[in-house]
Order: sequence, then C-alpha cells, then structure tokens
Amino acid sequence: MQQALFGGGCFWCVEAVFLQIQGVEKVVSGYAGGHTSNPSYEDICKGDTNHAEVTLIDFDESQISFQQLLDVFFATHDPTTLNRQGNDVGTQYRSVIYYLNQEQKIQAEQMIESLKADGLNIVTELSPAPTFYPAEEYHQNFFARNPSQGYCNFSIPPKLSKLRAKFQDLLKSE
Repeated sequence: MQQALFGGGCFWCVEAVFLQIQGVEKVVSGYAGGHTSNPSYEDICKGDTNHAEVTLIDFDESQISFQQLLDVFFATHDPTTLNRQGNDVGTQYRSVIYYLNQEQKIQAEQMIESLKADGLNIVTELSPAPTFYPAEEYHQNFFARNPSQGYCNFSIPPKLSKLRAKFQDLLKSE
C-alpha cells in the first residue's frame, strides 16, 4: 500500500473525488503544513496556523499509479488560483502536493512543468510531507454521510461530474 497527500481546497471535495477511484483503499481528511501541533478545525478556519486542508490517500499501486492520482488531482480542482477554490478563500484551501518520497516529487514536478508548458499558471505548492493531523471524526467521509448538506450539494457534484467524464476507466465499479 502506498500513500499520497494532496490539498485541493475543501477536504470534503477532495475526499469525495478520491473515494470513487479504483485502488484507493482509504481517504482521511486532515491538516498539514502549519506551525502548530494538533490543530482543530476551528484553528484552521481562523487562517492563522498556515495548515492546509488535505487528504491522506492510501492506494494500491497495483491498481492505480501515483501518476494517475496526479491526473485526477489536477483535473478536479483549480491549481491556478492561489489560496482559493471557488468561494473558499484562505491559505487552508491552497493547492498543495506533499510528497512522501523522491519518486513522488519527480512525478509531481514533471506534471507541473507539463501543465505550465500547456500555458497554465500553476500555483500548486510542492513540498516534503510534514506532520499530518487527522481532522475530527465528523469530517471523515463527510459527503457520503451528509449528501443533502448545502455546501456539498453546490461544490461536490461538479467535481464528480468532471471525474466521471474524464476518468471513467479509473472509477470503482458500483
């Protein structure tokens, strides 16, 4: 089993996307990249801890590659807006890849350079993985447990539509 650590705005959105991907065994929403230990959601929302909302993804490399996860990551969030995803504004919503080994770093650098060569202004941060703090239990698997919640209804279905349209071959069978 391998892991990836991505931040692409609200962790509810990122989690909902990656839970649909074959070979993804587990997704944990949490916080990383800040300067305080054991932050709470309230701490993060204040915007002064510098943590990003992230998802820690456990995946089976025999079923899905890190490169394929990068493809999904970049296609299902906006990597061109600094500290913002839609109406969510603040450093906690930044686009970030925290790499866990040298191979992940190289693949992410190549992907970012390729997107820039295509004319995109990529602002995705690429950094070594810091300490990961799991978010509170009520944030885990949030969309599946709260499908009628207003924010979820507004923000997540368009991301899932992009996922289904572009990555049908990577989706879990239902």
